[in-house]
Amino acid sequence: MDFVTESFRHGEVILEQTPEYNQTWSELKRVVESISDSEIIEIHESIDRKPMSLSQAINSLLKIKLIDHGWNEESPIFQEVPYSADSTKRWRLDFAKESISLEVAFNHGEAIAWNLLKPVLAGELNHVKKEINTEIGVIICATQELKERGGFDGSVGEFEKFLTYLKPLRDILTVPTVIIGLRAPKTFKVVRQNINGRNQGIIHRL
Repeated sequence: MDFVTESFRHGEVILEQTPEYNQTWSELKRVVESISDSEIIEIHESIDRKPMSLSQAINSLLKIKLIDHGWNEESPIFQEVPYSADSTKRWRLDFAKESISLEVAFNHGEAIAWNLLKPVLAGELNHVKKEINTEIGVIICATQELKERGGFDGSVGEFEKFLTYLKPLRDILTVPTVIIGLRAPKTFKVVRQNINGRNQGIIHRL
């Protein structure tokens, strides 16, 4: 998939120019770029009752590819109970590797601030012992064009909206961060259709 990036507190410069991060950052970009339109279509169409958006297919592909490259899934932010044993996954990172935290954010726009804050919780000193000491945060989300052509609900927090949170939260978001905005597929779009009384996302090839 094609994508755009926004660097906050020099996050992308640090990832590209620091030897301890450069390889993992290049690996992450290759993972995102390796997701093809045909793979998304295959996963999406394998689901019996088609979701209205591509979020499930993209999430599945990211998970498969990231785990294959050694990323830890649902890594706890804290070591201490009850935070480490929280069944709601509230105190977990989507993925982590070395000292990089990664969130895949296709959820409601109201969760944007929380998605931005989780790498900070995993990186800043506080009164709870850390599982992973985060030094860099990365967030993957949908651009507006992917929302529109990928069948995403209008309430999903898109890349462009994430950027509007950076300035007012600057003094709180102390961890360098890179926001990755996924662009829309080039060869197809999702069209919502009512099938047997249920709205489903149908692939329409361009």
